[in-house]
Amino acid sequence: MATILVVDDEPSLVTLLSYNLTKSGLEVVTATSGDEARNQLANHPIDLMLLDVMLPGKSGVDLTRELRGEQNRIPIIMITALDDEVDKILGLEIGADDYVTKPFSPREVIARVRAVLRRLDKQQEPQAAKTPTKLKQFGNLTIDFDKMVVQRQGEIVKLTPKEYELLAYMADREGRVLDRETILHGVWGYDYAGPDTRMVDMHLSHLRDKVEDDPKHPVHLKTVRGFGYRFDDQAVD
Repeated sequence: MATILVVDDEPSLVTLLSYNLTKSGLEVVTATSGDEARNQLANHPIDLMLLDVMLPGKSGVDLTRELRGEQNRIPIIMITALDDEVDKILGLEIGADDYVTKPFSPREVIARVRAVLRRLDKQQEPQAAKTPTKLKQFGNLTIDFDKMVVQRQGEIVKLTPKEYELLAYMADREGRVLDRETILHGVWGYDYAGPDTRMVDMHLSHLRDKVEDDPKHPVHLKTVRGFGYRFDDQAVD
């Protein structure tokens, strides 16, 4: 049974999330501040954290940045009351796995939690069950699918885990046009209608900045207007 750490300074929201997560078969631990969350992480085996952006003292963004700087890879879903794309992008860029915007339904939160946990289980499958080691070259871009390392012109590209997952997913389907819903299902694990497909656009934009020589004229991560996106080995119009 997975254990979820809910971090929010609104008692009513903590109660709502705790009740629904527990009802769905998950263990719940709670905290009302960044410092308390650190203590809970130190004292409990936490599988995923639901983390409010706006906390007293240390913010959720500060805590996420701190944990990622320590190479702590615990999955984090940010909770934000700010319907501002800048805040969402910042949360994802520092290493958060997903976000939900208040107000939200408990069903949506549980679906997103389970999607992240499914991905985590898949990543932890025994090595023998995984695909063979793959190292692929796409022009000046090299992807080591086994070591999860990306290089551009021989230099290692620093990607967030989600950026790497997105790049690997698209590169493994080179030449195929993928709509946003397909990408959400394949990379984020969503199997219900409703997630904000703009999340795909935001991640693609950040990814282009890191792996393309000219992000405004991408060679690999192409937009197919009216349909979605396509990964190409070389420039294809």
